[in-house]
Amino acid sequence: MTEEQKNKGQKQKEQKTPEEQQKKNNAASEHTNSGKKAKKSKQQRENEKEKEALKEKLAELNDKHLRLFSEFDNFRKRSLKEKIQLTETASEEVLVALLPVLDDFERAINSMDEANVEEKFKEGVMLIFNKFITVLNQRGLKPMKTIGEEFNTDYHEAVTEIPAPSGDMQGKVVDEIEKGYMLNGKVIRYAKVIVGKKS
Repeated sequence: MTEEQKNKGQKQKEQKTPEEQQKKNNAASEHTNSGKKAKKSKQQRENEKEKEALKEKLAELNDKHLRLFSEFDNFRKRSLKEKIQLTETASEEVLVALLPVLDDFERAINSMDEANVEEKFKEGVMLIFNKFITVLNQRGLKPMKTIGEEFNTDYHEAVTEIPAPSGDMQGKVVDEIEKGYMLNGKVIRYAKVIVGKKS
């Protein structure tokens, strides 16, 4: 056998049929695909972990946002309420200072009834008094109704107790020494009263 024949035989061995070549290619691609699948599954696991971490972070940030929003909303409501209360009671000090003047005015009107005062003078004083009362009422000042009412420590200050003039006046206000006043529903001066004793 010559050298040429040997080489030819070896080449024929090396040359494979198309079926054998296909099998070889399939085996190589399967090996490559399994490597890729392993890489992909590892990549997918990492992506899923990252997604979970991002979801947790999103939930945490969303919760923080909601808490901050509700805190701000509560602050805004509280500030608004405080402003409303401030405007309603801003004049409280001035009105409390005017109450003794109002008391003196009422005493002067009552003494004019007893004294011999001209009717025109009396009418002028009453006009001024009514205008004064109207202005105070517009500012939210209201006198308390006391005589005949059940004694209530939330509104009344008992100066003394006397025997009740009748059975239905027991535990009730018999007389008023000093008027009580409320400003927009808040007591700014308690009524000083005399209470009928319960027998």
